[in-house]
Amino acid sequence: MSETMIVAILGFAGTVVGSLCGVLAANKLTNYRIQKLEEKVDKHNTVIERTYALEGRMNEAEHDIRDLKGAKK
Repeated sequence: MSETMIVAILGFAGTVVGSLCGVLAANKLTNYRIQKLEEKVDKHNTVIERTYALEGRMNEAEHDIRDLKGAKK
């Protein structure tokens, strides 16, 4: 085997290993970002659910206040 072939094979092997490491690192980073985004979405959805519950309670309180004001007259 000539020196040129050995250098070509080593260069190819280095390229493959480097590319594989880059893909794995990018995949790991993407999964991390998706996980953090899901946590933020879950937190946001919890806030929305609590807001709807508070709006319902406020409507009930406003009706109760209106009823109490009507009973005093």
